[in-house]
Amino acid sequence: MSIYKFSIKSLAVAALLSVATSCSDDFLDRSPKGALFSGSLANEAGVNGLLIGSYSLLNHGGTSGSGWHSGVWIFGGVASDDAHTGTEAGALQPVPEFESYIHTSATRGLNDRWKVLYAGVQRANDVLRLLPTVLANKSITETAAKQVEAEARFLRGVYHLNAALMWRNIPFVDEKISAAAGNYFVPNNQPVWPSIEADFQFAADNLTPTKSEVGRANSWAAKCFLVKTYMFQNKHQQAKPLLDDIIANGVTSNGLKYDLNKHYFDNFKPSTKHGPEQVFAVMHSVNDGAGGQRGNNPSGEANAGPYGGPFPTYGFYQPSFTLVNSYKTDAATGLPLINTFNDSDIKHDLGIQSSQPFEPYKGTLDSRLDWTVGRRGIPYLDWGINPGLSWVRQQSVGGPYLHIKFANPQSEPGGREVQSTANTYNLIRFADVLLWAAEVEVEVGTLQQAEIYVNRVRARAANPETWVKKYIDNSDPLKGVTNEPAANYKVGLYTGQFAQQGKDFAREAVRFERKLELAMEHHRFFDLQRYDLAKPGYMSSLLNKYIEHEVNVPNFNHYYMVGAKFTQGRNELYPIPLEQIDLSIQNGAATLSQNPGYSK
Repeated sequence: MSIYKFSIKSLAVAALLSVATSCSDDFLDRSPKGALFSGSLANEAGVNGLLIGSYSLLNHGGTSGSGWHSGVWIFGGVASDDAHTGTEAGALQPVPEFESYIHTSATRGLNDRWKVLYAGVQRANDVLRLLPTVLANKSITETAAKQVEAEARFLRGVYHLNAALMWRNIPFVDEKISAAAGNYFVPNNQPVWPSIEADFQFAADNLTPTKSEVGRANSWAAKCFLVKTYMFQNKHQQAKPLLDDIIANGVTSNGLKYDLNKHYFDNFKPSTKHGPEQVFAVMHSVNDGAGGQRGNNPSGEANAGPYGGPFPTYGFYQPSFTLVNSYKTDAATGLPLINTFNDSDIKHDLGIQSSQPFEPYKGTLDSRLDWTVGRRGIPYLDWGINPGLSWVRQQSVGGPYLHIKFANPQSEPGGREVQSTANTYNLIRFADVLLWAAEVEVEVGTLQQAEIYVNRVRARAANPETWVKKYIDNSDPLKGVTNEPAANYKVGLYTGQFAQQGKDFAREAVRFERKLELAMEHHRFFDLQRYDLAKPGYMSSLLNKYIEHEVNVPNFNHYYMVGAKFTQGRNELYPIPLEQIDLSIQNGAATLSQNPGYSK
């Protein structure tokens, strides 16, 4: 595989800076260059520099030759029922192929993401290859070396896990794989989960619980990723004791006991990052001389922001009608309408000009909607009232809704940067952990405890202090807000329904809560994968019903989805990139096997 050859043959300094955009034959024929490992990098500063290089690829869009095509917003968001490819007709190819499930192994973006993830694996492996030399020359203490090793294995686990979510059948590449050993043709027909588990277990056992630098992984983050690995195998029994421990005792890398942030949107603002809900996050900054216009995009999301509203940027990640409808609540109880939410659409302004009158939906809503989705007539953070339809965006193609979670308030650090952010991107936050725990309790614990965990998440959304409020002055949103809610929010807690209505109801209630809480954060497609493990056909049934609903919204001309079909037994996984299969040929046969349902 070219990615292995490239990473192994690269100079260590190059590994800190970039990923190759392509691999020609003459490039692959070059001899491995490892001398730098035994020289200028063979010390504590050098090995830590390599480790930082491995962390840097957690931002899945920041490497040369991959860009936004490797962004997880495409594969985890647009391909689910969360979002559409927005803006003008025909824009941002090839994303519509993933939305309509017509992608093939040659579709652009798949190989970009593969390269980024395996470049991250190899950067972690570079650390592990160099570390024995640094220990041998006594330029690092054994204690410090153990932390470096544990962090490198943690990162290797994260990159392999993200690859497994995409393709499931992947090669596991450890530090023993090298060009010198000639063993870089690694097949993908062996179980990968035990190796990923082993990396996270080692990190959990050896990392310290706190770190002097908040962006580094700690032991509790490793335990949470081990839980995530278990969840994608339906290993609920193994996950439960870990979750019990994490919820009772877990702390952030800066020593805060795990808890929910008081305010929901504190998870998405630079000024409130590094709070108690941050389990492990990708760090970003602005005006730092890094790539992009003035800094970093949130995990490759240069094209995943809002477009056509008060926020001064563009983007193609438009919330779906189905997602918005999910936030309707029962007028009496404030509970979600799990089975009937999509029977009718929340009132929207599709096709209504900004100059024309429009009155937003008056029914009861979950308060998280307006922190997740920009709607006509509702304050959009501190940027102003969302004006709705404008000339810069074809509503008929992308829909009337805007994305919010990766848009900085203008009053925040870097708030006026167009495609950069000083914010973090949470790979796991504590709400995620609580809802995993609720899932586990449904399957192997008690329905009562599952309800307690779900209510803990819902209680924040039910608190009026956390709701979107109307502005003091609509013409100057920076003057602040009133105490008047911007919409008719009503969020209730469950009061014994899990036990009363049984396991099937409780299971769906937990899944629906994850949908509401984590919407547009790129988890949805992969969550549906997990649910499908226990009930094959769950994912295809849900997504085909979603397609049917969206294409029948009046005046919605989202032609990407016309004729779309999610095929059971195929579209649950992405195809192994054709380029990687071709580059894996050894003795006339491909080392990598294609996933079911896809031709080469």
